[in-house]
Amino acid sequence: MPDSTPVAAGHATSGTRTAGRSQAVILLFASCLSVLGAVLLAPVLPRMQQAFASTPGVEVLVPIALTVPALVIGLLSPFAGAVVDRFGRKRLLVGALIGYALFGTAPLWLDALPLIVASRAGVGVAEAAIMTCCTTLIADYFSGRDRDRYLGLQTVFTSLSAVLFFGLGGALGDVGWRAPFWLYATSLVLAVLVALFVWQPERPADGHEPAPGAADAGAFPWRLLAVPCAVTLFGGIVFYAPIVELPFVLSGIGVTSTAAIGQVSAVAAVATAAGAISFARVARLGTRVLLPVAFGLAGLGLIGMAAGSSVVVVAAGATVASAGTGLLLPTLLTWAISPLHFAQRGRGTGLWTAAFFIGQFVCPLGILAAGGALGGLSAALVLLGAASVVSGAAVTAAMTARRGAQAAG
Repeated sequence: MPDSTPVAAGHATSGTRTAGRSQAVILLFASCLSVLGAVLLAPVLPRMQQAFASTPGVEVLVPIALTVPALVIGLLSPFAGAVVDRFGRKRLLVGALIGYALFGTAPLWLDALPLIVASRAGVGVAEAAIMTCCTTLIADYFSGRDRDRYLGLQTVFTSLSAVLFFGLGGALGDVGWRAPFWLYATSLVLAVLVALFVWQPERPADGHEPAPGAADAGAFPWRLLAVPCAVTLFGGIVFYAPIVELPFVLSGIGVTSTAAIGQVSAVAAVATAAGAISFARVARLGTRVLLPVAFGLAGLGLIGMAAGSSVVVVAAGATVASAGTGLLLPTLLTWAISPLHFAQRGRGTGLWTAAFFIGQFVCPLGILAAGGALGGLSAALVLLGAASVVSGAAVTAAMTARRGAQAAG
């Protein structure tokens, strides 16, 4: 891959080298690996369950094989962030990409379901490092509008890759339930590209750090990150709700065709990408404006999705919700990491990633519990949608009040 023309706001981070589109594209594609781990197996879960029908607890172990990477990412990302800050971004990323291929392809040769679940946990360890390194490097390499654009594109890439991976997983699953695991080997190509074209950033010596007072350059600003990470945990629940619950909503109104469900899901994924693309254009409005808009769209869409009695209405609700979540994700990420200095950015990104993925893991469990208490999935989605609308407005009101108090003081 030839070296690209430097991006205007990208800054030199090692000698005279300046990050450009080549580095950004590599990091964006590497960010998609977390989606590969999450959705690739979904189409083959029934076949896995049949293959291990004689294994005790198969009804629990097979779904855990799908979801355990998200839980591990949530638990380990803060530690990955500390390692990133202490030992460097590039070295950890290359090692994690190699580990991702080793753990990801392990089920091709493993014959015991518990060992496969353990290998999936290993995938989660690698993904925690990959996501933390990729996001940190994007924040290191770029600033201003270019940083906003690439953080938005990170959501675009992961959203559109989800559509591709669902299709690939289903197609390879027709060959056999093990076949999709071969795709994990693609991370080895990315490991080579990272080794060749990505470099370890050096501590900036000029205006690429946050403005003085945004965060103390010495002590890690735990209090500064507490609110963004708490809101991100809830945001992870909202983000994942249209993805995981849309098939059940469609099934509830009588849609039995997997092709039809896949088409509606694809439209929603495109809406997520569109919302993320819009972030670069509207990022200048700031978190106080974008949070209520993003949470509001997501919440209203979830309510519409839950209340719909036809495919058109449900699809419209899912599209609005997904457009909101597409805008929500880069807004939350920028809010969390923008005030951080170079030496803090890895830990900050790790904490943010942990909050987001724990939210994803909690999402289906929380909606299931709420549905049981309230009388069904629709009621649970309406409650989540209303909470989303209210939370966005509440966070903005709190930020405005805090800024007013600081100005008065």
